[in-house]
Amino acid sequence: MKKKLTIAAVLTVIMGLGGVVAKAAVINGAGASFPAPVYRVWTYSYKKATGTRVNYQSVGSGAGIRQIKGKTVNFGASDKPLKKADLDKHGIVQFPMLMGGVVVVINIPGIKTNQLKLDGKTIGDIFLGKIKKWNDPAILSLNLGITLPGIPITVVHRSDGSGTTWIFTNYLSKVSANWKNQVGTGKAVKWPVGLGGQKNPGVSGNVKRIKGSIGYVEYTYAIEAKLSTTTIKNKAGKFIGPSIKAFQTAGANADWNNAPGYYMVLTDQPGDGSWPITGVTYILIYKQQQNAAKAKTMLKYFEWCYSQGATAATRMSYVPMPASIVKMVKQMWAKEIKANGVAVYK
Repeated sequence: MKKKLTIAAVLTVIMGLGGVVAKAAVINGAGASFPAPVYRVWTYSYKKATGTRVNYQSVGSGAGIRQIKGKTVNFGASDKPLKKADLDKHGIVQFPMLMGGVVVVINIPGIKTNQLKLDGKTIGDIFLGKIKKWNDPAILSLNLGITLPGIPITVVHRSDGSGTTWIFTNYLSKVSANWKNQVGTGKAVKWPVGLGGQKNPGVSGNVKRIKGSIGYVEYTYAIEAKLSTTTIKNKAGKFIGPSIKAFQTAGANADWNNAPGYYMVLTDQPGDGSWPITGVTYILIYKQQQNAAKAKTMLKYFEWCYSQGATAATRMSYVPMPASIVKMVKQMWAKEIKANGVAVYK
């Protein structure tokens, strides 16, 4: 009798655990390293608060797009928005998750953060390899009163397919005719000069290690690595340093109502206080979901990111999406995301 009771008890426990496992869907995502610091905080905090596990692999925007198109993850993440025709071709929707800034970081002995002034043409010529030393007349003319060493410039760029690279090269293509004609915009481009680094941490590490170097990273990585940033001349002709306020200003006039598929580019925006290399990072998911319960769990997580996650994002110098945009995104979820023909989000 005791043995039968024990077996019955064990079966009851197993059945109970089976119910828990069924509910505890694991959500897998991969992509952009631009938002990875805040995504790490979000996934940890969400699991602690709800028990739901969300895995995110920071593999770069290019890999994230490939993985969602290959259906090896539940969601992809990219800093390079996809055009609506591409989204429709694959049955995917994208929506903005955060805004943030790409910054130019330097390692020049004796130069403090935001002390060096650069403009778009000069940055373009540095990354083209036309300006080779820090005491070049083009740099000195922007920095009267500052003594710059005559040491060689080492350009550091991304070696992987990257949304951060797309944002940076998109900016350069707008402000430097030479860059636009010789290199152009892309997640991966043919760099004329320089040393490659894997993802944002790789670029940060190389700049920190190499005296005389210059690179580009998402702002949070510059802060974490304690790298010196530069001020940059924006479209209004003002030299401005990176800050969350400057990122917010760049995104303030974005017309999301007339952005098919939420395609938005925030580089070289007007306004005295706008940071010129501001970008949006996106989530990509399929319209037709195979598992309704898992899809609901995934959208519930993103809903939490927009609300409870906003504080952590701001603290880490990202810009949460405005409430009006979040409302639009939720309306899109309710209309577009379905499983077996039935709306997932209500």
